Amino acid sequence: MQDFGSSFALAFRLVLSGDADLIEIVLLSLRVSLSAAALACAIGLPLGALIAVARFRGREALIVVLNALMGLPPVVVGLVVYLQLSRAGPLGFLGLLYTPTAMILAQTILIAPIVAALSRQVLQDMHGEYDEQFRSLALTRGRAVRALLWDARFALVTVALAGFGRAVAEVGAVIIVGGNIDHLTRVMTTAIALETSQGDLSMALALGIVLMVLALGVNAVVQTVQLSAARRSHG
Repeated sequence: MQDFGSSFALAFRLVLSGDADLIEIVLLSLRVSLSAAALACAIGLPLGALIAVARFRGREALIVVLNALMGLPPVVVGLVVYLQLSRAGPLGFLGLLYTPTAMILAQTILIAPIVAALSRQVLQDMHGEYDEQFRSLALTRGRAVRALLWDARFALVTVALAGFGRAVAEVGAVIIVGGNIDHLTRVMTTAIALETSQGDLSMALALGIVLMVLALGVNAVVQTVQLSAARRSHG
């Protein structure tokens, strides 16, 4: 118990003192996860809006597939990306394996279906309310999609934050395609796994503290956005 106590104390000192290695790992984690979340939103939000508005053959099957992809196993995604980026793979000539770019790609594949599926549900419910008005205005599908995206922007912020939260906590895919290389591809989750296996509990706990603070911060922002949206709708 004393060892655990001293590890916690040292962990808090590392966080409060702004340890250089700790800051480097945190900043890389944020860069990778924010980039992946931005790319996933660029793909998932328009896709979710299009599926919400359009009516076409196979739409229900596409929704089922999209919902199923929300549960993609991270290690499977990591393996697929690894096979594509390895020297023997079709994209091996790019030299992206074991780089932050490969990690961003893996995380984007993981969270884009989450963003698309959640935004589709939000926008489909809203489209049901606005459909008659859109018809009366003779809006094209593209303009209807843009109108829905703008009107649902507060709800979609929570979708984007959910995607970021999923990305920043991911370990399986990024360790496969990133390799957990010190000063290059080591992010918070992979560093926690490594430091724990090596017995350096203080650094693992320090990174865990930062990760928990980020998770709580994301949830706090989500709640704030939802409350703000509720006030606007009632106001």
